[in-house]
Amino acid sequence: MKNRFRVIFSPPAEREIEGLEPDDALQVAKDIKTYLEVSPLPFGKSRIKKLTGFHSPLYRLRSGDFRAYYRIVSTDVVVLAITRKKDSEKALKRLK
Repeated sequence: MKNRFRVIFSPPAEREIEGLEPDDALQVAKDIKTYLEVSPLPFGKSRIKKLTGFHSPLYRLRSGDFRAYYRIVSTDVVVLAITRKKDSEKALKRLK
């Protein structure tokens, strides 16, 4: 059994996922659970990418038209923001 990570949603990320259409929220939540609980680091050609230009490492998970941004703190994966692809730049400015 692989080590599992604990996924924690920041209050803003929680509000963002609650504001999505139910089908979209379900898809994003399923992808977060599938990818981030087991292996939140990028490996090979993956939906996960480590972003450059951030002091503490920031990662992005692609889920359809949405992006989840997160940091890894010990064995916790802290989801900081969930946004549509087109709004990603604005979200990244907030996370700098």
